[in-house]
Amino acid sequence: MRWLQRPRALLGLGFVLLLLVTGASPATAGAGPAAAAPAEAAAPVFKGRAFDTCRAPSKDTMRRWLSSPYRGVGVYFGGRGRACKEQKQLSRGWVRSVTAQGWRVLPLYVGSQSPCVRAAHKRQVRMGGHPWKQGRAEGRDAVRAAGRLAIGAGSALYLDMEAYDHRNKKCARSTLLFVRGWNREVRERGYVPGFYSSADHGVRHMEAARRAGTADLPAAIWYARWRVRASVTREPALSDGAWTGRRVHQYAGNVREKHGGRTLLIDRNLVHAPVANVH
Repeated sequence: MRWLQRPRALLGLGFVLLLLVTGASPATAGAGPAAAAPAEAAAPVFKGRAFDTCRAPSKDTMRRWLSSPYRGVGVYFGGRGRACKEQKQLSRGWVRSVTAQGWRVLPLYVGSQSPCVRAAHKRQVRMGGHPWKQGRAEGRDAVRAAGRLAIGAGSALYLDMEAYDHRNKKCARSTLLFVRGWNREVRERGYVPGFYSSADHGVRHMEAARRAGTADLPAAIWYARWRVRASVTREPALSDGAWTGRRVHQYAGNVREKHGGRTLLIDRNLVHAPVANVH
């Protein structure tokens, strides 16, 4: 392919248009996912079924649940928006113990939520007026919290952004800046940024940003679409080639299951995506 030399004025105009489309500032545009390719390429990948539950179960319950079809567990490890802030079981020892049992850990960080978040109980933790800066600050917090739990560099950390009105342009712009700031910070610290949201809200928003060529997007996508067949290859909100091998499908929620004599209220997930690197 022959490269054409373009006038500098046109290149400058293109850069300005990029900023308008992505909502970036000059300081934030231009550094995309490729910068962290080594960490993302080396991240451990799990393929199978996983459950997530509000509070980390006891180590004994996790051992008993080895009789279940699940081998992955979603853990809400931090963030100001986390519903179950009290986590009596969750510790560095717990993470190491369940990993030794054969579980793969999927860390979830529930930080500040979109300004137009739909759930009333999440509106008290909406992001403020400086989403990029706030996203970066919460990205640092996520990395610190992960490190305290023996979840080391090279791990995927999933930002939980509950359903929001992505068609509201002002709100979508702020939300995207927050997500990108969080991703940038997590990447720079050697972790792999993931993103969880409703398939028809946050995930559609990320897909639109991907198509627009926006920088600093998630490396993995965790989408909630319930009451459908579990699939990590067919999702209406995503192009077939988007985030291939880096997807989690939450296909059922708030269901009770009993294994090994222990009952838990869980969400069900199908996984082909990066997980925690426990050290």
